[in-house]
Amino acid sequence: MYTPAAEWSLGHPPIQPHKELQSHSDTSTSGSKASRMVRILMFVRIISLVRLLRVSRLVRFFNEVEKVSNANLEYVQLFFRILSLFMMMFLLCHWNGCIQYFVPMLEEFPSDCWVRREKLMNATVGEKYSFGVFRALSHMIQISYGSTESPTNEVELWVVMTSMLSGALMYTVLVANAAAIITNVDQAAKAYKNKMNHLDDYMTFLKLPNDLRLRINKYYGARYGGRWFDEKNFLISVSSALREEILTVMCSSLLNNVPIFQNRDVNFLNTVLLQFQHEVFQEDDVIFHQNAPGDRMFFIEHGQVLVETDSFPQELADGDYFGETCLMTKGKRLATVRALTTCQLFSLSSDRFQRVLQSFPDIRRDMEKFAQQDKEDVIHL
Repeated sequence: MYTPAAEWSLGHPPIQPHKELQSHSDTSTSGSKASRMVRILMFVRIISLVRLLRVSRLVRFFNEVEKVSNANLEYVQLFFRILSLFMMMFLLCHWNGCIQYFVPMLEEFPSDCWVRREKLMNATVGEKYSFGVFRALSHMIQISYGSTESPTNEVELWVVMTSMLSGALMYTVLVANAAAIITNVDQAAKAYKNKMNHLDDYMTFLKLPNDLRLRINKYYGARYGGRWFDEKNFLISVSSALREEILTVMCSSLLNNVPIFQNRDVNFLNTVLLQFQHEVFQEDDVIFHQNAPGDRMFFIEHGQVLVETDSFPQELADGDYFGETCLMTKGKRLATVRALTTCQLFSLSSDRFQRVLQSFPDIRRDMEKFAQQDKEDVIHL
């Protein structure tokens, strides 16, 4: 019969059962700790995957799209602003939902955790993700639907409080961005409406007749197209190089159509372009009368005009020019010019042009010869 005394008599100490149980318990505890550490490391690695989403790059992308969008694509800009806002909100809900699931997972899914209560232990990844995001969104928008149970432990309590705070942050960001979008959308149109309101008050104060008020309103509509821009101050504020480039893009083709400006020095042409003034005339407006003193030349950017002379009328349209004889001589107008449609014109005054010629004496001499020859041709006719 085996007894501890017999084992001692054989020279072997007796086996202690409680030491085996303790050893097994220690092994189980260390295995549990190792498993938890693996989960924590897994969670940290998943959190580090945030950089793969390139959130900052996503924000920069939407900002760049807004910048390159044309002013006529204002609704496209508004769409991208709203889309970027909702993308950021979705990312917040996404990571909140993932944390909602990973915290119980790190605790090896205790019996009272929400994953077990919702019977999601054997559910698919899509179901777990959907319930996690739904639970996070319920906390964030602070409604009881979807998360009626109170937190069961301290960790879950802190997770819920963090989720609620992130929801408050989401509300703040949403309201702030919505207010900014409403305030900033179509500022030029708002400025134009404000200017027109001031104009209406001024015309009412002067007691102008209704037909004149209507013509003034039409002029502003044609001049600014429903959007108010301080064009003069804008051109003054930019550098001379940028101002030249802007006017070159807008008017260089108009200048090249005039024989006296063809094959001229680029510096001379750029200096002339800086003297251009934008003018708008409505239908039936008389731009100038025959025999009136000439003080500027006109270039037609868009519209049609009728040149009425003693001999025959002539229609001019986009890209044409008229009144060029006054640049050098400041003589009287040879015809009456009337706008057939709303006309967008650029003008070059004689005084400004003379100041430009002072810096280019060779071109000035050529211009004087050309003006003298043109004057002789007119006398001969």
